[in-house]
Amino acid sequence: MVVLVTGASGQLGQALQFIASIHSDVQFVFCDSSKLDITNLNNIKQLFEQFKPNCCINAAAYTAVDKAESELEKAHLINVFGAKNLAEVCKKFNTILLHISTDFVFDGTKDSPYTEEDFPNPTGVYGRTKLDGEKAIQETWDKHFIIRTSWVYSRFGNNFMKTMLRLASERDKLSVVNDQIGTPTNAVDLAEVLIKIILTNNRQPTTDNFGIYNFSNEGQCSWYDFAKKIFEFNNIKINLEPIPTTRFPTPAKRPDYSVLDKKKIKNAFGVEVKHWEESLKNA
Repeated sequence: MVVLVTGASGQLGQALQFIASIHSDVQFVFCDSSKLDITNLNNIKQLFEQFKPNCCINAAAYTAVDKAESELEKAHLINVFGAKNLAEVCKKFNTILLHISTDFVFDGTKDSPYTEEDFPNPTGVYGRTKLDGEKAIQETWDKHFIIRTSWVYSRFGNNFMKTMLRLASERDKLSVVNDQIGTPTNAVDLAEVLIKIILTNNRQPTTDNFGIYNFSNEGQCSWYDFAKKIFEFNNIKINLEPIPTTRFPTPAKRPDYSVLDKKKIKNAFGVEVKHWEESLKNA
């Protein structure tokens, strides 16, 4: 079983590398952007010809949410054109594509967890390009798993947890918004779920399971609640102030509420989901 991973130097790519050794039944091929540029169709074809992967995990993405508002072309090139390129090559090589998407495809106006059937309505460039990337894959290649996730963090790459820990070492007081509600997702938990999907599908191949899935950890919180727990679990004393989003304006609008319903992925693959606090404690 050969699994090619794009975006290997990013947060999820590093999380997959972290757990790769405990999955000896999978031969991973990790490719960062210098080895595999998903916007270059010939580059993708050459690597697929060389490694002939059974599955491809697309962890490459443009994820700078605020910057995307002024870098529309770059975000579109990676998140839409790149996703379409991968789907085309996967189709040619009969490779199953696992693509990572986001809670930002929703506008956040709901007050109960979003299901895979809920109507997406992104409010910014990042969310729109990720949704258009989903559509490009759906129109190109049937054998795909699109995994929407939220608030991803880990000891790897750049993320909210690491930013909070860095800022706490520099300041005595921090202000964090408390009126955006979602669920933190440990990148290692996400990586484990992707491998579980691959192995389950390999044991029991079926076309019925392809499609869109939600995955995050269990529970919900605000960014303020998340920060509070980060400091608590790391024994850091800091003056933490809850503030409304209006006090912290950003170029891109965030969803006010983006908790994801995970019944579908639990039922299809027997996934057991940890509570976000438990996963954070062990991060």
